[in-house]
Amino acid sequence: MTKKITKIMAQRRAGRYNIYLDDKYAFPISESVMIKYRVFKGMEVDAALQAEMVAADDVAKAYARALDYLSHQLRTEKEVHDKLRDEDLDEGVITATMVQLRELHLLDDQQYADAYVRTAKRTSDKGPRVIRQKLRLKGVGEQLIDDALAGQFSSDDRLENATEAAQKLAKRYGKLAFKTMQQKVRQGLMTKGFEPDIISAAIENLDLQPDADEQWDALVTQGDKLWRRNRKYGFSERALRTKRSLYQKGFLMDDINRFIDEQVKED
Repeated sequence: MTKKITKIMAQRRAGRYNIYLDDKYAFPISESVMIKYRVFKGMEVDAALQAEMVAADDVAKAYARALDYLSHQLRTEKEVHDKLRDEDLDEGVITATMVQLRELHLLDDQQYADAYVRTAKRTSDKGPRVIRQKLRLKGVGEQLIDDALAGQFSSDDRLENATEAAQKLAKRYGKLAFKTMQQKVRQGLMTKGFEPDIISAAIENLDLQPDADEQWDALVTQGDKLWRRNRKYGFSERALRTKRSLYQKGFLMDDINRFIDEQVKED
């Protein structure tokens, strides 16, 4: 059974129209669907065609929502799919919308991964492992991540970034024992996602050397705190506990003994 379109009324929302069949409201439709199906007043519409136009309109609405989501920044396929799913859209509508976005090259996970790696390389101190984890969470495939890292984040880039990060870490932990500071720098670079060989090369580039005066000041600062903390013990036990703690913190035994000797003189 066919019905005739007797009225096409524009909605307040731009690009949206209400379709009336045999003088009764039937369904809403977007301008793009009207153009696609060449909708006009007096057109004959059967149940199958109406269902097809309604389905096309659902895709058009999903497409518009996806475009709005994509207008702010690049997105991965997973991010767009999850966004549309949150809109309680039918999975078939989402699939059709995703196909349309791919065909128009509005979705490209390789392009996204390349851009993400370039930005991370330039603006952050994160290494490849952390970048990989971030891209995985966004649904980017492993091969695409591999290609992006290989093409956008060379070994020289990684070493340069790791060296800069190591300098900052060395400054942050500069008041610790030299050995401990080195360990903190290495651990920090590992946490940031750099590979072991890049970490070793970055630390070697810094050519870190202990400053005797700074190390002594750091030992005294730590030693005074420990000496006060252990004051409830007899002198021998107090000295032993303080020595052990300072050694565990990475200070040299000669400096530790010098500190204890000074406590003996003061006492």
